[in-house]
Amino acid sequence: METVCPVDAQFGNEISALLNPPSPLQVQGYFEDLISTRQWRGIKVKQNGEFGKGVYADMDFKEGELVLKDQMLVGAQHYSNKIDCLVCSFCFRFIGSIELQIGRRLYLQDIGVSVNHGSDMETFKHISSDCYGTDSCDGKYNSHLKNFDNLGNCASSSSKEIFSIPREVVESLMNGELVLPHSKEFSLPSAVPCPGGCGEAYYCSKSCAEADWELSHSLLCTGERSESLCRKALMKFIQHANETNDIFLLAGKVIASTILRYRKLKATHLKEQKKSATPNISDCLDISLLLEAWKPISMGHKRRWWDCVALPDDVDCSDEAAFRMEIRELAFTSLQLLKAAIFDKECEPLFSLEIYGHIIGLFELNNLDLVVASPVEDYFLYIDDLPYPEKQEAEKITRPFLDALGDDYSVCCQGTAFFPLQSCMNHSCHPNAKAFKREEDRDGQAAIISLKPICKGEEVTISYVDEDLPFEERQALLADYGFKCKCPKCLAEEP
Repeated sequence: METVCPVDAQFGNEISALLNPPSPLQVQGYFEDLISTRQWRGIKVKQNGEFGKGVYADMDFKEGELVLKDQMLVGAQHYSNKIDCLVCSFCFRFIGSIELQIGRRLYLQDIGVSVNHGSDMETFKHISSDCYGTDSCDGKYNSHLKNFDNLGNCASSSSKEIFSIPREVVESLMNGELVLPHSKEFSLPSAVPCPGGCGEAYYCSKSCAEADWELSHSLLCTGERSESLCRKALMKFIQHANETNDIFLLAGKVIASTILRYRKLKATHLKEQKKSATPNISDCLDISLLLEAWKPISMGHKRRWWDCVALPDDVDCSDEAAFRMEIRELAFTSLQLLKAAIFDKECEPLFSLEIYGHIIGLFELNNLDLVVASPVEDYFLYIDDLPYPEKQEAEKITRPFLDALGDDYSVCCQGTAFFPLQSCMNHSCHPNAKAFKREEDRDGQAAIISLKPICKGEEVTISYVDEDLPFEERQALLADYGFKCKCPKCLAEEP
């Protein structure tokens, strides 16, 4: 029997207003303001009758040129990836130091942290915050190795065996006592702890910490200064998302950020009322303010998650209805946990299952992989490229750490994010642009690079799928996005 969400029945009109697509004029105005605020030149968003929105070149681009760097509206690092990479929770830039990145990972590896157990995340809180805020000490690295003369003997002689580093050496990496050779060539911003004291979120700067706090983290922080309704409920919501689907964390961020925008808009509105001597203070929902707070999300193409999620390969077509119902129930469970954690009476329509399903569906249809290259990989490649005598000397210190990290030493920051401008780009199986990180792109922003010359006025297109797949496979994958591709390549290959 289908679960009924009481908020859906109580706020039908408000939910319809929130999900009603904005007018072309509203879309145009929103994206013009966004592009202007971000001071980006060379593109504009226009309505396209057949495909909705589209991104168009407002200048000529050469092949290989940067078309756009798009700042995410909301994003999250994958839960399992947090063990491998310490990054800013707002911009996803690597933080700390090369030594901290390596030491932290070896420490967690040594104590057996597993991504399969939610309670293991508590371990992150017990790693000394002093380690996260300490820069590597100055001076020659050899001066810090007097207690580690046998470090080179720690590694096993067999590549199939596990390499281990003594705990005291790992801790010396984390607290800055041990400085690796040439690590100063890869300096990273110091780790700034969450102002709410959760011990889970760290940032590359105070400005990123403050921006994240104001955007959503103040409601989603599990620390003592959290503004959530119930921290215990919040931890249950986070654990449920980590154990099922971390897309729920993104949905939680959207609802939290909308609530906080609503409160800020209402505070401004009440201040203006007081100035005009016409106070009308009320604790009731102001739908016009809620719609304004919701605007960034209203601009994205949405469908309900359980309607648009692709049917997994291991689910038979005859079981599709049951699968989609199961997905709906999973979303409802997540929503109830979130509601217990951050509920706001004035924003109650946001806790509708219909709204929650559309938020997750927005991510399902539009999200881009969040990838930031690891400086640890760059560091070991740098050591490998040193002239022979210098390389030999450095590897006496670095080789045991590289062996202990194993084949996954180069793991990058991985997650998922929604980018407002990139999400407006339409698909083509013969695109003229692609999402591609350049060497200098060291944060979570989406970089869109031209694949060929793009003329002013031409639409900028990307591929949602592997464009080298056969026609039938491409069409099957694109059907999950709700359209049939009619690009020149597909028209030419259609049987």
